[in-house]
Amino acid sequence: MNNFAAVLAITLASLAAVSAQCPRIVTRAGWGARAANTAVLPIRPAPWVVMHHTAGAHCTTDAACAQQMRNIQNFHMNTNGWADIGYNWCVGENGAAYEGRGWGRQGAHAPGFNDRSVGMCVMGTFTNAIPNLAARNAAQQLISCGVSLGHISGSYWLIGHRQATATACPGNAFFEHIRTWPRFNPNP
Repeated sequence: MNNFAAVLAITLASLAAVSAQCPRIVTRAGWGARAANTAVLPIRPAPWVVMHHTAGAHCTTDAACAQQMRNIQNFHMNTNGWADIGYNWCVGENGAAYEGRGWGRQGAHAPGFNDRSVGMCVMGTFTNAIPNLAARNAAQQLISCGVSLGHISGSYWLIGHRQATATACPGNAFFEHIRTWPRFNPNP
């Protein structure tokens, strides 16, 4: 029985350490996602993280961010004809991370990187201003969380969406800011 108690204590301590690195997570059920069937990410752990902005409305409350997630998913599925929301994760300016396709699923967010990356967006338009501190902290915590859980490689590279394809995403201001983040790769 003492061995079981020791193993249980170590397991609980490990889980607490990992959850301390993760931001507040809102699951697909928590934001009201539609059912979807997406492919498994073929290269795991993902060696790339691709940062985006949604180029849409900002959200600072749980209700507004959940609505934004539903709006994005509807646009991606109904207009673009995709199997689901394109991003693996979205972050709101309320400091929460919203599960899109989630860990281990292939996204539809950056041609040439979809099968080897985690696509993360911050909800809003960040051409002239960067996301608030809550969103920036949540995005960086989410990357650390993914590394801790084994979904993102410990030697990952971070890029902005514009480095994968011709686009203004993740906005000029936010792109300049993520260039200061750990593991940013200027020449992918």
